[in-house]
Amino acid sequence: MAAILLAFAPPALAYSGQKLAGEAKISIERAREIALKAHPGKITDEELEREAGGSGLRYSFDIKHGRVTQEVGVDAATGQVLENAPEGPNPD
Repeated sequence: MAAILLAFAPPALAYSGQKLAGEAKISIERAREIALKAHPGKITDEELEREAGGSGLRYSFDIKHGRVTQEVGVDAATGQVLENAPEGPNPD
């Protein structure tokens, strides 16, 4: 029975940019906590990317709450929220 349940279990949430994870000082799990504290909702997309600002390495989360999708950026070195704004008309 357990084997059947495992066969149909959803895969672990993967994120793009995992190859950069060794350079991050905070984990994706901690970054999720920080992002959801900044904007509660359901994470619909997440990535680790190089982007100007902060340390230059950030976790980027799309968080849906109702009809609004918010983009929250968390610095991968410090955990500081670098961005917390509604997603623009041309999402990444």
